[in-house]
Amino acid sequence: MLNFQLSEELEQLRQRARQVAADGIRDFGRHNDSWINGYSKGFAQVMASEGWIGMGWPKQYGGQERPPIERVIVAEEMIGAGAPIASMWFADRQMGPTIIAYGTEDQKAAYLPEMLSGETTWCIGMSEPDAGSDLASLKTSAVRTGDHWVVNGQKIWTSFGDVADYVYLICRTTTEGPPHRGISEIVVPMDLPGIEVRPITDMTTNSHFCEIYFTDVKVPIENLVGVEGDAFKQTMRQLEHERGGIDRLVSNRSLFEMAVERADTTDPLVRQEIAALETGYRIGRLLVYREVLRQAPAGFSAATKCFCTEHEIRVADFAARVLGPYGQLFDEYTHGILYAPGYTIMGGTSNIMRNILGERVLGLPREPRP
Repeated sequence: MLNFQLSEELEQLRQRARQVAADGIRDFGRHNDSWINGYSKGFAQVMASEGWIGMGWPKQYGGQERPPIERVIVAEEMIGAGAPIASMWFADRQMGPTIIAYGTEDQKAAYLPEMLSGETTWCIGMSEPDAGSDLASLKTSAVRTGDHWVVNGQKIWTSFGDVADYVYLICRTTTEGPPHRGISEIVVPMDLPGIEVRPITDMTTNSHFCEIYFTDVKVPIENLVGVEGDAFKQTMRQLEHERGGIDRLVSNRSLFEMAVERADTTDPLVRQEIAALETGYRIGRLLVYREVLRQAPAGFSAATKCFCTEHEIRVADFAARVLGPYGQLFDEYTHGILYAPGYTIMGGTSNIMRNILGERVLGLPREPRP
């Protein structure tokens, strides 16, 4: 029989994380989908003081080389409670590991310390109006001119573009060859001339999504990360970090807990649905653990994201039914319900995830077009 109990040390870490999350909510506020909506530089510095930024990064770059499972435990407690971790989340989840893997020593020295201290916020310049899940079709360009890149183009759905210190830009440095070729990654300081940011307010009143316009933005040539024109595999590795994490499972866990408190648990059908959702959390957690422990096949994060974000949709549907006519009143409860349609879109739509799973993991043939 398999034993899924955490060790005593991991359980102590969970309890400590739970207390820090509760204190953070008291001091900095509770947020639905806190890893993307809960922006607080103050709480980022609390996380840094606990050593909870860069937990698994190499010690030579300021990390602690702690087991990946420890980061998952801390993140689950923070996000599940609604603690505001957003200002440090992208740097911890994606940008830091990417720069450690592909950046120069000068880049690591320049960017990693301020990530670890919670001082800098990063955004990710991936999606474009005509290149959402299909990143290979992006058009934002960076042309090498002397000792600079000259960047032109537009990005959209760039969370924290209006408050970020840096944008990690995915752009095209050549149009020669197939679409996957010619893509590069460049660190762009957000205070450079020629950058215009336009926040987008969604139906929940959140405005973290932004459009970013680049007009002849001059970026030092040394800000290129990795191999010029051959960064698509770097981007795909980033998306493995993004799609298979615990944030894709417990974004609205606090909404679920509020719904259970309001639900009529004397109804056996309601109890059955609660049990089914609790089972979904356990399945999703095991899928995430497989990702972070590198036990899942390459590309399987697409399946993990599909299951977990569709589970979050089911949670929101349950919460809406529990609320009934009170759902016409806008508060933090209905705010969480309204946010749910975004789960299966951001980070790659479920349809695209299923295509990735079929083609790259299962090796299924593409259906010929008529």
